[in-house]
Amino acid sequence: MPGALKPITTPALEIGYLEAGDEAAPPVILVHGFPDDARTWDRVVPILVDAGLRTLCPYVRGYGPTRFLNPKTPRSAQYTAIASDITDFADALELERFTLVGHDWGARASYCIAAMRPRRLNALIVSPAGYGTGRPAQRMSVDQVRAYWYQWFFCTGRGRDALSEDAAGFCRELWRTWSPGWRFSDAEYEATARSFGNPDFVDVVMHSYRYRWGYEKPDPRFEDAESFMAGLPDISVPTVLVQGAEDGASRPESSEGKERHFTGGYRRILVEGAGHFAQREKPEAFAAAILEAMTAKTDG
Repeated sequence: MPGALKPITTPALEIGYLEAGDEAAPPVILVHGFPDDARTWDRVVPILVDAGLRTLCPYVRGYGPTRFLNPKTPRSAQYTAIASDITDFADALELERFTLVGHDWGARASYCIAAMRPRRLNALIVSPAGYGTGRPAQRMSVDQVRAYWYQWFFCTGRGRDALSEDAAGFCRELWRTWSPGWRFSDAEYEATARSFGNPDFVDVVMHSYRYRWGYEKPDPRFEDAESFMAGLPDISVPTVLVQGAEDGASRPESSEGKERHFTGGYRRILVEGAGHFAQREKPEAFAAAILEAMTAKTDG
């Protein structure tokens, strides 16, 4: 496993995370999405460490060893809540500035951090979610609506039952269809599927998708942040978006035409031969995109 598993306490969570590299090296926080965990970066981390970086891969709320400190805390998973978790994580590690990498849920939460706290970030790398997607106002093609079938399913009681009864089996099918050209091993999948046994996993996932489409109430603690992000504020952090050309969940068209929102520079990289999990499928290309974003910031 790339990196040692460590715990750290924040105001809301005890976060489990994987750390690798020299503590004095430039820090990179890498945030996973659904249905995934911190192991999604296993093939990217060694490349970054060899390049002289320190990597920190937290397990998002509701996944793996991460636990809520208070049983009364809402098991919400709106992007602003996850963004708050990541900011708290950086604070607990005493990181004033860092490079942020986000995949899926992690990407959407990372946009929030970049918009609300741009001075904390040296560079932003996101995959595959385009800015402004995953919200009721999003305009979608029929192809994208069809790809989001699981999100509509989760807005029903049967959807919750299906995930509760067999999270590992349900999510394996998502992996298979989201990255149709990737032949992942049973061992790789099972290493991550264990994270879906977290006692808050189902509640967190249900809130994420039900809130996303207007079927669940937000966590009131993040009301101001939600209002701010609803306006799609410009992002001044240098940004690179990486997307697999064969992504079966976030269709490549959904990340097109976002340049106007980025005042600090923006590049979209389409990775041929990769699906939704480009960091697992094409780690060299993904790591190169991270290093490119960091170099561009340094050169600028």
